[in-house]
Amino acid sequence: MGPHPAVAAIRLAVRHVLHDILNEHRTTSQAYGLFEQVSHERRSSPLVLVACSGGADSMALASALAFEAPKLGIRAGGITVDHGLQQGSDLRAEEVALRLRELGLDPVDSVAVTVGREGGPEAAARDARYAALDAAAVRHGATAILLGHTRDDQAETVLLGLARGSGIRSLSGMAAVSGADGRYRRPFLKVDRQTARKACMVQSLPVWDDPHNADPAYTRSRLRHEGLPALEKALGKGVVEALARTAQLSRDDADALDSWACQAETSVRDAAGRLECAKLYALPPAVRRRILRRAAIEAGAPAGSLFARHIEEVDRLITGWRGQGVINLPGKVVAQRQGGRLVIRQG
Repeated sequence: MGPHPAVAAIRLAVRHVLHDILNEHRTTSQAYGLFEQVSHERRSSPLVLVACSGGADSMALASALAFEAPKLGIRAGGITVDHGLQQGSDLRAEEVALRLRELGLDPVDSVAVTVGREGGPEAAARDARYAALDAAAVRHGATAILLGHTRDDQAETVLLGLARGSGIRSLSGMAAVSGADGRYRRPFLKVDRQTARKACMVQSLPVWDDPHNADPAYTRSRLRHEGLPALEKALGKGVVEALARTAQLSRDDADALDSWACQAETSVRDAAGRLECAKLYALPPAVRRRILRRAAIEAGAPAGSLFARHIEEVDRLITGWRGQGVINLPGKVVAQRQGGRLVIRQG
């Protein structure tokens, strides 16, 4: 008799990702080996870490990694991050680390971070967490870090992007592969949250439910407990699946437009590398605005602070030219039109 369907589902999802990681690692190692000798361990046994908070999603992920990795000759470890935002969080982090070791994961880290205030509590905690995960990957020489985001998380991310009035890239949600050199992998983006919780229950895995996930002070929490249920009541079941499918379709479209913009950029610059307004005007708006955004970031504007309204203002220098003055952008970057050229630079 095979495993419970929920356990089988999470293991299959992790197995697919581990196969991808192993194939990529072998390809990279073979290329690397052309230039210098690579140890047998480095060539044949990559290390994959799981980021685990102790919640149902990440505990299910940890259990699946611990089961699948040895069968593929992959080393498996874990890391839990203590954000220090709740009393007793340090003890809870140590408990999670103990559970990961009991699953057979090695190495296992428990890392405490200091959460700032920039961008709000959720964004600040996320920034601190990813910084700790990046550091752990470097410290242990990990090839990849698995994250437990589920299909439900993806649906919430799409709705949050929609509420902000963001573009198609925001609606594409979380990527299955992201980070430097594809470090972060999300095996559960096609697995619903209930399946992950069920997998923990049938395996008798203890889980911790973060009270912040039910705190209405947090936008994502309100969306999870009020927004999505209201949508499902109004529109019927299947909203989460539809939103997750929208994310994938949006990502495909965004990738295609990014590629188009990258290819078109050289054709709208003069011999000195300056952007020519007439040629920019001839491009479709979605392509043109991507070129403008990339130019602003290259000039020093922080990507996280550069919003659609900023790019729209710069775009009007091309499409609605009425002798406007300098447009101020984040990072002390300015944009202005000069002699039929668009100049974006540090102010």
